[in-house]
Amino acid sequence: MNFIIWIVIGGVIGWLASMVMRTNAQQGIFLNIVVGIVGAFLGGWLLAPLFGTGTINSDNFSVSSLLVSFLGAVILLGIVNLLRRSKIR
Repeated sequence: MNFIIWIVIGGVIGWLASMVMRTNAQQGIFLNIVVGIVGAFLGGWLLAPLFGTGTINSDNFSVSSLLVSFLGAVILLGIVNLLRRSKIR
């Protein structure tokens, strides 16, 4: 049951991050889930030690962990957009 909640929360976080970064039209539900989960890993690696909290990947469903996971997803989409933009030129 925890796995299903993890996927749903990851999908919502990925969807919200894609709306903030204006990539929502390019992504489907599967990519939103991937961005949310991988972004949570990235946020856990970069931001969780700074804020002293966990992420959704560590079964910590608090407001601070959701915020760290969301910020990780936004950072991930920013990196992907930066790499995609540099390949076009």
